[in-house]
Amino acid sequence: MPTSDKPTHRPVGLKDLSQLSHLIAMGFGSGLSKIAPGTCGTLWAWLVYAVLLTHLSNTAMAALLVVSLVVGWWACKKTSDSLGVPDSGHIVWDEVIGFWLILWLIAPSDFLLQLAAFIVFRFFDAVKPQPVKWADQSFKGTGWRGAWGIIFDDLVAAFCTLLVFAIVKYLF
Repeated sequence: MPTSDKPTHRPVGLKDLSQLSHLIAMGFGSGLSKIAPGTCGTLWAWLVYAVLLTHLSNTAMAALLVVSLVVGWWACKKTSDSLGVPDSGHIVWDEVIGFWLILWLIAPSDFLLQLAAFIVFRFFDAVKPQPVKWADQSFKGTGWRGAWGIIFDDLVAAFCTLLVFAIVKYLF
């Protein structure tokens, strides 16, 4: 899988995590990886989800997803503005939201099903076949619109992943 097709205009490091918006948008540091930050962010999301699942009800997890989407939108905007790039590869909150949504909707699921979801989601997010490519190109830019674009293509990638799972389940 490609490491990232998102440009970065300035070096990003641990000092960036001192701002709350950056800490969130960069997946609590998982997005600082120099190799495949989106994949690292998704792995971090998987680990955190496994921990959260032991403490949260289904309703609480749904509420966390909604709050995380709204807070993530704000964090992506602030971080994108600060970095000076519309969609930095270091911003991985979009992967976190997308993968949490998948894990929540395929629950209950065992490790192998979650691993398959991880692989399919990363394929859609990294390769960006249609309609993910369309979603990625629909909200380019800065500000609130651009921040929504950071998240939107990952939500479409999550939808495509869930669609693949539904088709496989229907056929088999």
